[in-house]
Amino acid sequence: MWRVIDLSLTLRSGMRGIGWETSHALERDGWNARMLHLYSHGGTHLDAPRHYLPGGETIEKIALERCMVPAWVANVAGLEPRALITVEHVQALADRIQPGDGLLLRTGWSARMDQPDYRTHAPRVSLELARWCVERKLSLLGVEPPALADVQNIEELSAVHRVLLEAGILVVEGLTNLGAIGREKVWFVAVPLKLFEGDGSPVRAFAIEGLPDCPAAATPKEKGQS
Repeated sequence: MWRVIDLSLTLRSGMRGIGWETSHALERDGWNARMLHLYSHGGTHLDAPRHYLPGGETIEKIALERCMVPAWVANVAGLEPRALITVEHVQALADRIQPGDGLLLRTGWSARMDQPDYRTHAPRVSLELARWCVERKLSLLGVEPPALADVQNIEELSAVHRVLLEAGILVVEGLTNLGAIGREKVWFVAVPLKLFEGDGSPVRAFAIEGLPDCPAAATPKEKGQS
């Protein structure tokens, strides 16, 4: 039996880079329609290499099969604000991750989405961990904060993104509801809009439990458990 878990933030007016206005109204025009204004990195979104790399691949050229991968869930909940996520935090998966797999970092940070520190104090992917992902030939890295690294430190932010994107590792940011996943390996899907020469796009991200090739093995272990 398989199960789908929605991992996407609900886009609503007032979120950073998200807004809309009424274009047509049922009572006036016979149908409802809105004009949408979407920041390419608003809500749950996928970064294309063009986001940080001159001449990098754009969003509409990313093959759909790259957006559908078997992914491991690393439970690193309980980190302090602005803490670095290091190789040590995912070491338990080191012998099982295969080339082409994805990695989702469950920090619980999405619970702070409406708080002032959501963007500024999020846990950060270390440069060491980014290089570790490259060495293991991962296909995708997904995180709960709106950015992989410190949005107030452009040097750090650029370095971590560049290491991953130069290696062809897709980046999905702004995930939510990772705590609802009950297995340590799932199929992960994050499909972007097909935007011409896009540097990124909001996505509908979800996990599927119980499909073939994703072992039903164990529930992700709580941090500190043996």
